[in-house]
This record gives sequence, C-alpha cells and structure tokens, in this order.
Amino acid sequence: MKAFGHSRASSLTDDNALIEIQAPTPEPQPHDVIVEIAAVSINPVDTKLRQSALPTSDAVRILGYDACGTVVATGGNVSKFRSGDRVFYAGSAIRPGSNAEYQAVDERIIAHAPKTLNVSEAAALPLTAITAWELLFDRLRVPLNNQFTDDTILIIGGAGGVGSILIQLARRLTGLRVVATASRPETIAWCEKMGAHHIIDHTRPLSQELKRLGIPHVRYVASLTQTAQHRDEILQVLAPQGALALIDDPGSFDIMPFKRKSLSVHWEFMFTRPIFETPDMSAQGHILSQVASLVDAGLIQTTLYHLNGAITLQNLLKAHALQESGKSIGKTVLTGF
Repeated sequence: MKAFGHSRASSLTDDNALIEIQAPTPEPQPHDVIVEIAAVSINPVDTKLRQSALPTSDAVRILGYDACGTVVATGGNVSKFRSGDRVFYAGSAIRPGSNAEYQAVDERIIAHAPKTLNVSEAAALPLTAITAWELLFDRLRVPLNNQFTDDTILIIGGAGGVGSILIQLARRLTGLRVVATASRPETIAWCEKMGAHHIIDHTRPLSQELKRLGIPHVRYVASLTQTAQHRDEILQVLAPQGALALIDDPGSFDIMPFKRKSLSVHWEFMFTRPIFETPDMSAQGHILSQVASLVDAGLIQTTLYHLNGAITLQNLLKAHALQESGKSIGKTVLTGF
C-alpha cells in the first residue's frame, strides 16, 4: 500500500522531510479493524513528531492521527463494527498512522462517522474533539449539561483546531460564558462562527481585555498555545480555586505562584488512554459517538477550514508548512489517493 512518513527527525527545509513508501497492508489484531482511508487531517502532533521524534527502528514511521474511512476487515474480538461501516478516529501515537491507504486501529477508540458530514468534514474532528472533550469534562471537570452557572471559561487560541471545537462544546453542553482569544480579522470571524460569547485579543494583556468586558476573573482557563508566554496573565485572571488546563509543551512552567490562589493545573494529552491502554480506553470511542450525534443533531459543526487536495507527498508537505506557520485556522484536510 502507499504510505507517507519520516525516517529521521527533520525540518521542512531538509531533503526527504517526508517520504512516500510502499508498505505492507496491515493485518488486524484481535481488537482491530482495518480501515481504507478516505480523508485525513493534520494536527500539531504530526509536525512535532516529524521534527523531533526518531522512528523506533530503521523503518519509516507512518504519520497521521485523524482519519475517516471504511472498515474492510475486522479482528476476531471486534463486536461493534463490520466491513462497510464508515468510521472516524484519531488513532494512537505508538502505532502506524493514517497517512496510508489502509490502517489498523483499535475498535475501542473509533466510532461511526456522522451521517450528515462527508468524509473530509468528518476527518477534521476526531483528535481535536477528543482533546476538547477530555480537557473540558475530564480535566477541568466542568459539569456536563449544567446550564445554570455564572462561571466563565477563557480559551487561549480559540481559532485553532482544538479551540474551534472546544468553543462549541462549551456553548452547547455547559452553561459557561465562553471567552476566546484571537487577534486577526479572519480568526475573530472564525471564533464568532464557532459560537464564542466574547472574543479578546491575546496580543494584549488578558486581564485588561477581560476587564473591558466587565469580567474581573474567570473560573477556568484552557490554554491551547503559548502557555508560558501567558502564564502571569493566566495567574492574574484566574479566580481563587480556579483551574487551568493546557495542551502545549512549554519549555519550563513554574506553577509555584499558583499556590496562593489554590489553583489546579491539568495537562491534557489525548493519546494517554490509547498509549497506556487504560481501563477506560473505550471512553474515546464513546466521546466520538457523542460528537457524531451532536453533529447529526445540528448542534456541532465541522471545523474543516482548509481543504488541501489529495493525500500526496506534496500536499502533506504543504499542510505541515501551514500547521507550522501558526496561521492555520480550524483544521486542514486532505482527501483521497
């Protein structure tokens, strides 16, 4: 089968930053389904692994952590899916990825794709939807379906992939007032489309921007980018006994100043469950099923923004470059071979 990956840590200016290979079509393990890939989307983890992570052997690491496609084979213990089912998922960071014609994926972390979306629209959602859901309900422990609250969540980086779906989940499934950050006309418009109550400029002091709205403090902060840069402002705007959740990788992050306010700090990494095969690993399949139902009910919309053509080496390189530029909005999707 055709597949794309990397054989060494590299920047996009290096020769063979990504390469095309012919790989064996995977065989299913007992809990696996084999999916014929129809569409994939790009996430920061794709570029981070390409830049810094060496394959575990001389073989090429196949990248890609979002997909929508059709089940073509199943392992002996699979009970929820059968050949012909259209599914979507984010996969696992320690298994071959979705930038290939076929992929083996554990049935516990996949779901039937939304019926009302095409494959490109569906492929935009899984990794960021799981991340946003886990951050909001598992890490910050925001009450689900509680519409009676005066609390506020500040989402730093509202126009990115995770921010785009986090805004929607917070608006539709909680009573929180949702404040997102954005600084360009196109990202502001995108956050408005996703449903943020208010949008503030993260190039200015967050505390001043919130005070302009009459919001002195917030109960929750979801920091999706540049957390270290915003640390002091996050500390200032969080109410005593508030909570911060972050998904990025600050080089250093001193949380001792958070003690005086008894603030809690939570990391969200959506691959934790599949990497460690935690007892609640199947929660990710359930999350995706709920997201699909919300989409089909018209409550959640796809976060597809850039449709980048077919799944080719050239288009993958372009998508990685866009992701690394810091200018991407929503999700970038490639469709078909």
